[in-house]
Amino acid sequence: MTDLYPSRCEDRARLLPRQDPVVHGQWDETAPLSREQADHFDQKGYLVLEGLFGADEMEILQSEAASLLAHPQGLKDETVITERGSNEVRSIFEIHRQNAMMERLVADERLAGVARFLLGDDVYIHQSRLNYKPGFKGKEFYWHSDFETWHVEDGMPRMRALSMSILLARNTAHNGPLMLIPGSHKEYLTCVGETPDNHYKTSLKKQEYGVPDDDSLADLANRHGIDAPTGEPGTVVIFDCNTMHGSNSNITPFPRANAFFVFNALSNRLQKPFGPATPRPEFIAARQDIQAIRPVSGRLTRRAA
Repeated sequence: MTDLYPSRCEDRARLLPRQDPVVHGQWDETAPLSREQADHFDQKGYLVLEGLFGADEMEILQSEAASLLAHPQGLKDETVITERGSNEVRSIFEIHRQNAMMERLVADERLAGVARFLLGDDVYIHQSRLNYKPGFKGKEFYWHSDFETWHVEDGMPRMRALSMSILLARNTAHNGPLMLIPGSHKEYLTCVGETPDNHYKTSLKKQEYGVPDDDSLADLANRHGIDAPTGEPGTVVIFDCNTMHGSNSNITPFPRANAFFVFNALSNRLQKPFGPATPRPEFIAARQDIQAIRPVSGRLTRRAA
């Protein structure tokens, strides 16, 4: 397959034009988003949906996330990622395959229906995880384009995927919220440095390859600015696979947590990686038993899982 988005193969970074649409679905009055919301996602590369889940639903999700954090023993060892230099849990991967409530959540019409519209196709989960950023100790996630990594290390062919972050705690301007560079998704920033074998073993704690260079980041930020959406539990932040994003460390007493789901178009399933010979493992990048999600309507209940 022709590599439309080469990266980590030259000694300098380049900004290349995007070769794929952002909104793949055709908007009409039956769409799960308004025309204004669809246009915002197309132009800015992200969208914030407030109050998508009610207080009773959030209580269930928060309880589930807290239980998984407190008792990770029943999870696959490799899916539990701790912070550098401590046993603090940073992320739990493949959560929709290890927890019935998260499996129900990814299929929820309010999420999967929007993903199907924006991607213009049936969808499946490329990656899922719970992210924890505890008070005082939560480390940063450095700037990056997800697609650059998914393309080079996983073999995702085209920009036809998106991420959804469901806020499980209040995100303020102070406790390390997601930051995005609006409009950055319209260009593809290549990275420098050949990817080492088994890079994922260190990159899940701190990424050192597939990291943008300072000059290019400064250029994008100066041209587009930086947005940092905040919100109450139940807010959902959706962003395009190529939107440049990151988050600061959390030195406040107030923890931050979110459920994070990557929806990929069924027609965009993974091929051979465009960088290293060995693809990342299944719990990071799904290749096996790929099936289209059938959206489920109705509110979340404990029995729904």
